[in-house]
Amino acid sequence: MNDVDLEELAGRLGEPGLVVLDVRTLEEFDGSSGAPCDPRQGHIPGARNVNVLELATAASREEVQALVGAPAGAEIVAYCDSGSRSEVAAQILRAVGYAARNYRGSWHEWSRRDDLPVED
Repeated sequence: MNDVDLEELAGRLGEPGLVVLDVRTLEEFDGSSGAPCDPRQGHIPGARNVNVLELATAASREEVQALVGAPAGAEIVAYCDSGSRSEVAAQILRAVGYAARNYRGSWHEWSRRDDLPVED
């Protein structure tokens, strides 16, 4: 299965070895320019930010690994705002050897849950 749901991701935050990768723009990640339909801005705590366009234009497996900052084979959960960009990112990450999965609900879902933590 390549998808992660909200409950699984929320329960695994901070788990050693799990990389949460936000593939939105830096402005979406830091909350300065997120989607107006999202009630909260920022990102999932502990997430790393690499724009999906950087992943898509990386010239090699090594360049992708340098962008992500995790060793080959690492478990990665990718997310964006609606799950589309993160699906592309997860495919790229799997192609270069990561155990990558997509959080399809992404920020659009996470930002609506006041009981979930947010960083900006």
